[in-house]
Amino acid sequence: MKQGQIETFKTRIISTTFVIVALAVFKPFGLEAWQWQACIHLVAMWVMGIITCMMTDLILKYIVRKPRSYNQGVSYIIRRNLWFQIIHTPLIALFICLYRHFVLNQFVEGNQLSLINFLETLAIIAFCSFAIGLYWRFKFRSRYLAAELEENKQMNEHLKTMQSSNQDSQITLEGSTSEHVSLEISDLLYIESVGNYVKVCQLRNDEVQISMLRATMKQMEDTLQAYPTIVRCHRAFLVNLGQVEQISSNSRATQLIMRHSHDAIPVSRSNISKLKELLG
Repeated sequence: MKQGQIETFKTRIISTTFVIVALAVFKPFGLEAWQWQACIHLVAMWVMGIITCMMTDLILKYIVRKPRSYNQGVSYIIRRNLWFQIIHTPLIALFICLYRHFVLNQFVEGNQLSLINFLETLAIIAFCSFAIGLYWRFKFRSRYLAAELEENKQMNEHLKTMQSSNQDSQITLEGSTSEHVSLEISDLLYIESVGNYVKVCQLRNDEVQISMLRATMKQMEDTLQAYPTIVRCHRAFLVNLGQVEQISSNSRATQLIMRHSHDAIPVSRSNISKLKELLG
């Protein structure tokens, strides 16, 4: 088992144990009436919690298509953890409700499976999940920040390597009308979708020049597909990595800071993996 998987498993065990300890302290669901037998029920719930964690991981991997990965960046890990909580919390609440109905209800009335009992259980589990989530966020905050800085540093280093080997060539961009734009690939900054037009931002005579063409981003992408430094970073943007001054990235967003114009071009979450792969 890899180190990251071992750490994840330990995190799941600690989180589940925290919830069980909270239940042991406050004794909801009539657990106080069971006296020493309540310990057996708490252990059973602990086992259910661990099994539910495994089930949630399978749901994330095969249904939500978010497998556990430690190579897709900090933002991916944070989003996946959020998805984990969203799925796991109501799932374990449902299992505990079923346990209350079929086991605890035999000795303590009022544990029948019902919407009220489910909402009550969901509220308790959600509060515990929120509390333990704050703990893990505080505990791993410095690690996440360090990982973000290292990841951003590596991407910028790979970007400089790519730019040093960039080759130039002439190209003409054409729209659906007779208008066209001729330029050197190295002078292209980015192309932005603006309604039925595209905005071509280029460098000409050391000045930023903007041209408008009646065309679609798909047309521009097809025209420029032979140039590996021209990438689709967003639904509305094609960018020339050879003209990117810096990549600014954190857990919330990734932006490409352009030379000369200093525009901040957003990178969508659906394209961040492709960008990292290209700069890997």
